[in-house]
Formats: sequence, C-alpha cells, structure tokens
Amino acid sequence: MADSKSRREFLSDTFSVFGAFAIGTALTTFSQRTALGETFKQATPLVPVQDETTGLPLLKLPEGFRYISYGWTGDQMADGQPTPTAHDGMGVISKANHLLLLTRNHELGKPGQPFKFKEGSPYDPSASGGCTQLVFDTLSSKWMTSYGAISGTVRNCAGGVTPWGSWLTCEESDAGTEDGNKLAHFQRQHGWVFEVPSEGVATAEPIKEMGRFVHEAVAIDRKTGYVYLTEDQGSAGFYRYRPNQPGRLAEGGVLEMAEVIGQDDLQGAFDNGSSYPVRWHRIANPTLETTNSDTKVETVYQQGKKQGGSTFSRLEGCWYGNDLIYFDATDGGAAKAGQIWQYDPQQETVTLLYESKDKRILNMPDNLCASPSGGLILCEDNDYAGEAPLPQRLLALTKDGHLRTFAENNIVLKGERNGIKGSYVDKEWAGSTFSPDGKWLFVNIQTPGITFAITGPWEDFLV
Repeated sequence: MADSKSRREFLSDTFSVFGAFAIGTALTTFSQRTALGETFKQATPLVPVQDETTGLPLLKLPEGFRYISYGWTGDQMADGQPTPTAHDGMGVISKANHLLLLTRNHELGKPGQPFKFKEGSPYDPSASGGCTQLVFDTLSSKWMTSYGAISGTVRNCAGGVTPWGSWLTCEESDAGTEDGNKLAHFQRQHGWVFEVPSEGVATAEPIKEMGRFVHEAVAIDRKTGYVYLTEDQGSAGFYRYRPNQPGRLAEGGVLEMAEVIGQDDLQGAFDNGSSYPVRWHRIANPTLETTNSDTKVETVYQQGKKQGGSTFSRLEGCWYGNDLIYFDATDGGAAKAGQIWQYDPQQETVTLLYESKDKRILNMPDNLCASPSGGLILCEDNDYAGEAPLPQRLLALTKDGHLRTFAENNIVLKGERNGIKGSYVDKEWAGSTFSPDGKWLFVNIQTPGITFAITGPWEDFLV
C-alpha cells in the first residue's frame, strides 16, 4: 500500500454515498410486519462451502457464495511476527486502485507482551491487545499481506472508520493502575479510543477527551463530524463527542451523554417503531481525573446519569449510513435477545427499529454493518445460558425488511491449520465490513481467530 494519498480513496466518504439506502424505511416496514405476527422465514438453505484457502468447510452459506480465509491465529505476518488471536472489530479504511486496506482489532485483555507495529512503540508495555492491518486485492481476489498497526492496548473490541481514512479502535475495559483493580498489573490506565492511520505510524496515544469507559464502537456523522460512541455494560450510555475541529479528534472536544426524553431506562420491552426526542448532557470529567487519591471519582456513565442521561442495555455495534446512526443493544428487550436502534442527528430522535422477541430469530446481535447496496449485516454473539451450543450466525436484514440467516459458523478443526483443534461453531462473529462496491464482505470469527472474505449474489440477500 505504498500509493500516495492523491491516489488513495478514503472509503468512509465512499460509504456515505453508496450507503444512502432507504434502510430506515425498510426497518420500519420490518417492524410493522413483526408487530403483525409475521415470523422469520429462511427461504434459502445454507450448505457447507469449502474455504478456497484450506479446502475445509468452515462456513455454511447460501449456494452461489464463496469465501477465502486469511490471517489465522499464528500465521506469520509480513513483519515476521505471528498473527495475534481474538479477532474482533474491523473496517475497510482506504482504497488504492484495486487494493483495499483493512484494520482489524484483537480483543486481548490480559497483561502480556505487546506485538510490534512499524516503527512505533506500544502504548502500555504490559498490555497485549492492539490492531493489525490487512491488504486485499479485489482484482485477483487474493489476500496480499498483513502487519502490526498498534499495540499495548486492552480488549480492542470494536471501533469505526473515519471519513479521512483511519480506524478508531476502542478499548472495552477501564482497567488501569488504581489500587484494588483486579487488573492492576498494567503500567498505564485503559478505557480509551485510539486512532490508527491508513498511512504512517499510529501514535499509540489515547484521545482522552473521548472518555474513559468500557468502549465498544463508534460512528461519525459525515455532516457534522460528531462521533457517536457505544458502551458495552449492563447499564450503558449512548454518547457523542463534538470535536473542537472536525477531523482532528485529538485536539480536544466535548463528550456528552444522551437523554431520551421521558425514558429513563430503555433496557426492557418497547414497541417496534417507538420514537423519542433526545437531548444531550456534557460530561464534566471524561478522563476520570482527580487531584485527591482518596476521593472516589464518578464514572462517565454515573456523571451522565446524574444529569438525566438514559440507560440502554449493553450497547455494541454502531454504524453510519443514510445520514443516520444505527446501533444495537445486544441483550436488550424483554427476551434479552437484542434491540436495533436508530438515531437521527437532524431530527434529534432515537427510534427502536426492531426488538427480538425470540432468540431463534435473532439472538444477541453484536457488531453490525451496512452494505453499500442496501441492507444490514448482524453478527451474533450469545452465550446460550447453559443450553447446548448452536452455530453462531450472520443475519441479513434486507432493504425491504426481510430478516434471514446468511451464514453459520461451521468450524471444526483437527489440527489442519497451525495445530488448532476443536469445535468452534459456538464462537462469535465480529468485524463485518463491506468493500466499497458491495461485492465483498469481510468478517471475523473471533475464536480461534480467522478472517474471511465472502462474495456472491448479494442482490438475493440485501437488495
């Protein structure tokens, strides 16, 4: 990816153009149909499909789709080090001719040895999380290379692409050096957002004014430059960061928490299509700093809640499209099976697009993304609560409101690749993101740690 910036397209802007699909209307239609009692229908059967890299039937897909695996845990990268495990959030951040650059998170939370990245130094020399870069050639349909991008961070879960060609990687942890912290083996505090550029070296320094909390994902409004952030906790807030200078997040800004007017708690049962006005409250101390070590500091959530902020249940995926922000509550709703929300920055409203009433239909959506041609992809991540494990799924929500299973995890290994053995069918999907033309879906299975490029007749599923 040595092409100059003049030849490089920053794909967040491309997504904002291609992504102008009528998903809001579609999801509303879907909500209306489910409210009338329409049930989930799987019209197209899924069949085991052989991976073009290994020949193994790792995924079940509709007929006509194919895929290429890459970046297995332990595979040697171009910089000579093994690929880290725990693949999570991911985004296509830039394009040079037919080469796409992706940034991939690694959700490693325990103290350990950081991996290397270019000429940079890890943020915390005792933390093992971070990001890697991957290059995919759409002309030859081949993975080209991978290398370290940033390290020394903790639980890099999700994140988001920016309009200027970078990746915001989020720490799903507020671990640090405080006395009594069960993970007080780190040398620096965690709970931050970091920026990983498409070119050059990441600074490995946090954007502290975006807040210290259990981050999940981010999405940037292309009209205002505001960054919307989700929080993965049982009682969570929905936040926005208003930078002093759009596009220069590290130069300071204001963090705020959403109040859904008239709704203090949105964790329980709501009717699909319910819509409420939103106002915002400034977080006075987003970095949780104190001059008195004996004084207990309120968390970001506690600060916002005290001012009237509203509570959601475990907010995870977050995506910008059609001038709207989509996000999900992975265990929200009466069935604790998940909710999909839509925030309209122009109207300052939040709308419940869909609440799963049955885990067989949709069970705990995590990462999500929008296709440039229309429709949403939802990644499942559920724990089955002691029940027999079932294959985790990718679900497609079409523009006209149909929800169907697109893929199932079918990974059972006997040491064929890097000595990895066992059944992984119950391990989560993560990091779904499309190529700008909508022909390739890139997605991860977190454990044992594999990245896939999937292509096929998307018009049958998302258009």
